[in-house]
Amino acid sequence: MAAPSVTPHWLNKGDNAWQMTAATLVGLQSVPGLVILYGSIVKKKWAVNSAFMALYAFAAVLICWVGWAYNMSFGKHLLPFWGKAGPALYQKYLTDQATIPSSAHYFKHGTHKGELETAMLQLAFPVATMVYFQFVFAAICVILLAGSLLGRMNFLAWMIFVPLWLTFSYTVGAFSLWGGGFLFHWGVIDYSGGYVIHLSAGVAGFTAAYWVGPRLTRDRERFPPNNILLTLAGAGLLWLGWAGFNGGDPYAANVDASLAVLNTNISAAASLLTWTMFDVFFFRKPSVIGAVQGMITGLVCITPGAGLVQGWAALLMGIASGSIPWYTMMVVHKQAKFLQKIDDTLGVFHTHAVAGLLGGLLTGLFAEPTLCNFFLVVSNSRGAFYGSGGIYQLARQIVGGMFIIGWNAVVTSIILLAINVFVPLRMSEEQLIVGDDAVHGEEAYALWGDGEKFDLIKHGGADRIIQDSQDYTDVAKESQQVTVEI
Repeated sequence: MAAPSVTPHWLNKGDNAWQMTAATLVGLQSVPGLVILYGSIVKKKWAVNSAFMALYAFAAVLICWVGWAYNMSFGKHLLPFWGKAGPALYQKYLTDQATIPSSAHYFKHGTHKGELETAMLQLAFPVATMVYFQFVFAAICVILLAGSLLGRMNFLAWMIFVPLWLTFSYTVGAFSLWGGGFLFHWGVIDYSGGYVIHLSAGVAGFTAAYWVGPRLTRDRERFPPNNILLTLAGAGLLWLGWAGFNGGDPYAANVDASLAVLNTNISAAASLLTWTMFDVFFFRKPSVIGAVQGMITGLVCITPGAGLVQGWAALLMGIASGSIPWYTMMVVHKQAKFLQKIDDTLGVFHTHAVAGLLGGLLTGLFAEPTLCNFFLVVSNSRGAFYGSGGIYQLARQIVGGMFIIGWNAVVTSIILLAINVFVPLRMSEEQLIVGDDAVHGEEAYALWGDGEKFDLIKHGGADRIIQDSQDYTDVAKESQQVTVEI
């Protein structure tokens, strides 16, 4: 009996190579991208905890994903918004051709009602590639959510929260919009996760921040980044990694992928520049952190329509995402008492929820008909800008966004209230005062200072102190001698 071929007839090596590359680029956005960004954009005493929240989530999501969550998101139909849970761990399953089982679409109206409009999506790579690709999206969604909770969430509560939220919240959005659920078949557009990833993360993060509670008052009032250069390094990994984020979602190395990558960069650049110009005009100083926020909102905004809009539309979306989230963060947030009560550490509500919803609505305006036919199962889809019923697409985008907002707000609340019965959601006051050393017994930098007293246990024994004092005395004497000679 001949051994099965490792290159079956349905496999396209180019598509498979691109899909795995795109997945790795998205993975690099999280590890090390967001690990670096979170660990450097927070106050020094929270660097380890913030980075570790991201690292833990990346690992935990993978185990849950292959254990049951992948098939809840992309498996066979169970409910209109959920797939049947099941493992993605067996050789025969993982080496078979990837499909989205619930994606076959049928005409709902007219003379062809009930007839097949678009066949089930069959991909030119194995299930293992699809599982890996979709895992990194699930992981980054949870990690983005963490940005709202940095600097005070009990790490044990976070460890419990990650698998529960992935199971009961993320999988619903993923199946509904991508895996053949009711929003998928109704024609709601989410090219690469403006709703599934960013709107979900922003709403869930904001909701979680409400239930967990705020940081210490001193931390809220003064929370300087401990390393802005490393923040830029993490941001750079996010920007370039987005080529895989949006370029991988056609599931093929085709012309639509190329357009999506270009549009992504256009929007990011336009948004960064717009945000920076607003900072200069209103605050008289160009903020580096502001530029990073603008870059992120531009990337988020283009995501729901990256391969479906023309270049000029991507430019307009970048300008909108650099101005509207800027306004909600810098003006509305500071004036609204309700928003100020909720301590969203990194402003994830504005950079992801507002920008993600904005992108989904603008996609409902600018989705180009020919490009829609490259990607969508519902034929003759188009944005409102292109007439002929395009206004209905905008209406679908609004309803789809409202579903994601409502589900995430409710389910996130239920999960956290349940966890709080057994484990406190917020760290103890002692841990909040000390930071990383109290929570993990580790610190980000081998430095002591910042006004703290010298601690024998923490900074070395008596012998070391005597040696350091002698070394300092010797150096001082040498310095004085050199000064006299000069």
